[in-house]
Amino acid sequence: MILVTGGTGLVGAHLLYSLLKEGNKVRAIHRTTSDFASVKQVFSYYTENWEPLFNKIEWVEANLTDIPALTLAFEGVEKVYHAAAYVSFHPKHFYKLKKSNIEGTANVVNLSLFFAIKKLCHISSVATLGNSEHLQLIHEDLPWNPDAENSDYSITKYGAEMEVWRGAQEGLATVIVNPGVILGSGFWNSGTGAIFSKVNKGQPFFANGEMGFVDVRDVVNICIQLMESPIKNERFILVSENISYKRLLSIMALAFGKNPPKIELKSWMLTLGWKLDFLKSALTGSRQNLFKSTANAMVSKKHYNNQKIKNALGYTFISLHETIINTVSNFKKTNFL
Repeated sequence: MILVTGGTGLVGAHLLYSLLKEGNKVRAIHRTTSDFASVKQVFSYYTENWEPLFNKIEWVEANLTDIPALTLAFEGVEKVYHAAAYVSFHPKHFYKLKKSNIEGTANVVNLSLFFAIKKLCHISSVATLGNSEHLQLIHEDLPWNPDAENSDYSITKYGAEMEVWRGAQEGLATVIVNPGVILGSGFWNSGTGAIFSKVNKGQPFFANGEMGFVDVRDVVNICIQLMESPIKNERFILVSENISYKRLLSIMALAFGKNPPKIELKSWMLTLGWKLDFLKSALTGSRQNLFKSTANAMVSKKHYNNQKIKNALGYTFISLHETIINTVSNFKKTNFL
């Protein structure tokens, strides 16, 4: 039996399909408020006859901080894919981030040790990696800088990794993957899926940042290959290509048949934007959408080295162009146009 946390998220949904397709028995954790519609939608992108496969999932209602319920979910499990994480850049959400990402991961690690799980795959983020200077490639061995201007999300994801490394020290076989920005089909109203939705409606603006991107199918395939390999207690950057946000949005726009973005959002504009958004939220109680950390990320330039995973598995990543074409095609199938 394989256990998947975060099964109702982008990575989790694609992972569930791939594991089931290979004939594995799969148990997935979900919360009381979980919506399975997007998971079903993801399955439908792979095959028309998706329902029999989806119905094989053994769903267990549990929260990562609810130890009794989580303990029941671990009964009879041999391998664990930990894809669950709370994502927010709101300063007021630090406690929630810490509770879910650090404490939740600690519980997963502790139960993996208690039940003598054969192997744990932790889906982390490039947000936990150290920073390089002058656009040098960021690699797995760059040390974390606690004095840097890290977002609360980055801090808690780093804390989660520390729990996994602690488990490794206590005898748990682990692998950690650090994906860049994950692109893929499904979940069109949140995360990177919402970017496709916005570009389809017309997106004239771009920020001058650069980042590493990866196809969700690559993330899933690599996680499975690592779990089936003898590799343990290692972490790997998962990035297909490092490109500018302008280039990314332009490829998306062309795939949709829209005009590419032409208006640059300068750093000072974004700074003013998040401050005004904060003020509006404070005065009216409206939801804040732009934060200091996200504004900074939009103009930062980070490039990542993917050589370690390519060497370890002989892996060839899906090109970013192919990722976008595939995702736009599935977007159109979902009757959004």
